Amino acid sequence: AAMGMGRRRERARIPIVENQPLRLAREPPRRGREVPVVPTRAGKLLLRSRRPQLSQPRCLTLGRWQRPLLVSAGWKHRRSCGDYFQLERSQEQAPALRPPLATGRDGSFQALGLEPALVSALQALSITQPTAVQRRAIPALLRGGNALCAAETGSGKTLAYLLPLFQKLLSRTSLGPTWPPSPRSLVLLPSRELAEQVRTVASSLGRSVGLRVREIGGGRGMASVKNQLRSDPDADLLVSTPGALCKALRKRMVRLERLCCLVLDEELIKDQGPSNGALLIFCNNASTVNWLGYILDDHKIKHLRLQGQMPAAMRAGIFNTFQKGQRDVLICTDLASRGLDTSRVELVVNYDFPSTLQDYLHRVGRVGRVGSKVPGTVVSFVTHRWDVDLVRKIETAARRRTTLPGMESAIKEPLPKTDLTQADKQ
Repeated sequence: AAMGMGRRRERARIPIVENQPLRLAREPPRRGREVPVVPTRAGKLLLRSRRPQLSQPRCLTLGRWQRPLLVSAGWKHRRSCGDYFQLERSQEQAPALRPPLATGRDGSFQALGLEPALVSALQALSITQPTAVQRRAIPALLRGGNALCAAETGSGKTLAYLLPLFQKLLSRTSLGPTWPPSPRSLVLLPSRELAEQVRTVASSLGRSVGLRVREIGGGRGMASVKNQLRSDPDADLLVSTPGALCKALRKRMVRLERLCCLVLDEELIKDQGPSNGALLIFCNNASTVNWLGYILDDHKIKHLRLQGQMPAAMRAGIFNTFQKGQRDVLICTDLASRGLDTSRVELVVNYDFPSTLQDYLHRVGRVGRVGSKVPGTVVSFVTHRWDVDLVRKIETAARRRTTLPGMESAIKEPLPKTDLTQADKQ
């Protein structure tokens, strides 16, 4: 009041309150922020990066809740072009080929309960030791009953069911040829290429023990199928695709009255082809397959192309040419990732990065299979931003040594049978 004496009193102003926008605490910009240096331990690496501070030694395993420093964290930025990381081989031997634990039992095929004739046939094919899935599946199938077998790709599941099936056929007397043919066992596969390969392996094994194998697949005329069945009506095992079998049954070319064994298969056994290394290049669509093929033609690189828009007969010829080793480079779509199986493949190139983890596993499963001379290598090109999210999942699983998300097997041990009547009384 004293300060205002002698002056004209100013009108009191109403205070104005401004609403300041809410500002969230943000991390400092990535540009210029240094990546913390992880001390490198002595020994081999699990993950090798172009930046040594992001490499991870094999002896270090990240915890489930530990956030890893990913090499691919900044791959959506345009300045990340040329960056890479490499997953080193951490196992000296494939899980499917690991010897059984020391239980005092012999780990040979004969110890699993197979007949000497089948063991001799396997030795003629240079197969002397069963894989892990074969050691578990063969005794269970020999005991009889229905069975469901699931294992890693290329682990030998096909022989796991062929051997017990052949032993069961050998124990039963054949009733002679009939028309229409009535096979005693049936193997169904999703594609013609798969059926041809399984038939090749089953024929080489059955020829040694006196069993006959016949195959009918899609893409052929019914007259051709009828002539094939007439040439050998006394087949013990029929290998077919669902579509071809349905047509043959509808035309009364095949009967299933004597059927005692049914197998639904989507995997393959290894190919006994030449040992020269081969290269698989995967693309996401047929147009990219053709475009990349034109580039290889310009550079005088001999190759083959395989994609779903080709007729079935053309696909079969291309497939056989690659299997015989006449060409070592095959450009293909995911049609071959689930159908092609050969121990010759030493390098897989994902020219287009797959869109799902399932497709990624099927592609990389073309190398490192049972019977391969070398572990194999997979090279993947990441060229789109939407591919980075999938790469981060793969890198995180590798650093934590866990399975890929969503890839856990849904097959569980069966629950013990209980008597509901007795349970109610208790």
